[in-house]
Amino acid sequence: MEVLRKYLNTVGILLFLFGLFALRIWTYKKFIGFILIGLGLASIIIYFGLNLSELKQSLRRKSFIYSSNLFLVIILVLGILVIINLFFARHHYRFDFTEAKLHSLSDKSIQVLKNLDKEVMIRCFFREGNFNRSKMEDLLKIYAYHSGKIKYEFIDPDKNPGLVKRYEVSEDGTSIFECKDKESRINTTSEEDVTNALIKVTREKKKIIYFLEGHGEPSIEDSEAGGYSLVKSELEKLGYEVKTLSLALADNFPKDLSLLVVPGPQKDLLPNELETIRNYLKQGGRVLIMVDPQSAPGLKPFLNEYGLQLEDDLVVDTVSRLLGGDYFMPVVSEYEYHPITRNFRYATFFPYARSINIAEEKPEGVVVEALAKTSPNSWSERQLNEREVTFTEGKDVHGPINLAAVVTISPPQENKAKEKAEKKENTTADKKKGQDKDKSSNQEEKDQGETKTPEARLAVFGDSDFVTNRYYNLSGNGNFFLNTINWLTEEEDLISIQPKTQNPRTINMTPTQGRLLFFVSVIILPLLVLVIGVSIWIRRRTL
Repeated sequence: MEVLRKYLNTVGILLFLFGLFALRIWTYKKFIGFILIGLGLASIIIYFGLNLSELKQSLRRKSFIYSSNLFLVIILVLGILVIINLFFARHHYRFDFTEAKLHSLSDKSIQVLKNLDKEVMIRCFFREGNFNRSKMEDLLKIYAYHSGKIKYEFIDPDKNPGLVKRYEVSEDGTSIFECKDKESRINTTSEEDVTNALIKVTREKKKIIYFLEGHGEPSIEDSEAGGYSLVKSELEKLGYEVKTLSLALADNFPKDLSLLVVPGPQKDLLPNELETIRNYLKQGGRVLIMVDPQSAPGLKPFLNEYGLQLEDDLVVDTVSRLLGGDYFMPVVSEYEYHPITRNFRYATFFPYARSINIAEEKPEGVVVEALAKTSPNSWSERQLNEREVTFTEGKDVHGPINLAAVVTISPPQENKAKEKAEKKENTTADKKKGQDKDKSSNQEEKDQGETKTPEARLAVFGDSDFVTNRYYNLSGNGNFFLNTINWLTEEEDLISIQPKTQNPRTINMTPTQGRLLFFVSVIILPLLVLVIGVSIWIRRRTL
């Protein structure tokens, strides 16, 4: 009984600590932790009751006063640490020291979050035993760190059947993204899918991209190596709607057209088709043309109208041979400065491509910019009828060779002059008639409501094969294509690299090395610290 009375406080503290440990380890058996904590608190209370008289006497000793001062200092230091932790919990900055940046988002995701102006609620339906739950929770914490508009909660389907029925959840691991009346669902925990889901629910209007067909172009439904099914899939992930269009029997484009893609026609477009595209560009349209060597010769004079010179050649690059390709797959590793190439650091490969030069004389209001150029070891082969491909001085052209260009077309000057004249005429008429303030305000609203012709945008590639299913995932080919699409459709917040593949680095050890590391780190070092501590304690006791 005397021993129990003397050491009951120690037993109570140990039970209390074991209870906290049990709550942390066995989360599905919380009653064990609560029982231990209760027993610990009860033991401490009983100890104070049994030793009340001795405790009163110890309060009058000098040692208690000194101990009390030390206790107060410890409490003060702990209080300061708590305040500092609370401050940094609300105002903190994350550092990712891993070489592969395993705990960081890609540039694309961060840019999407910075442009987020609406609150997005993410409801994650994960069972407690789902091992992907912690992965998703860690990922969403990073998203919430970059944007206060991200809100999320985790719901156990087994404990919330009402919410499961309301949201019609049929699969464990489903995450539902909600923004106003829009909704998007994913069943994975990858950064790419989370970012794409955010894009889908926050876009005001789904933009529609039409791929031209009827001239031997690859199909967006073809899943073979030469098809564009992968392009269609990736565009849909970004929230675009992809359709096909035939212009042979149409004089104008659909009203919902956001971008026209001409994907490598093998035959010439009809004159009325070219005229339809020309009129579309005059109205501020957006067009992407990919044209292969020795195909669609009618596009050459058409593109010349916009300051682009499409060459009848074949680009040869000796560098591509060193990278495992052949001489007819030029490599681009350096890019001209443009929003499309901002933060883009991947090489791109263009199998069987032709060059695109900027004409010396450009139409008024047209700005032409080169995008991608090959290495100095390449050249433009102009003698396509020769059996052996070799550089011929005076006939062929030395690299770097430009393979892609973009054109920005300002609204026609006559439209600007007409708008200016009409505005001036209306202002003069208003002054003569002496309209009152209400009428003046109505006129101002009318002027502001007048739609002005936006600038047109045109992008041209000297190759269409680089984004077929065979080459889409080759280095940065797909990224470069998507960046161009996003620039043409004015989705600049998406122009960046795609989420990178994050592979953690591992160390491979032999069984002997593993055992040595285990004994040194788990047994020898802790034992050494224990021996040193005990020896110091014994020495101080003997003083």
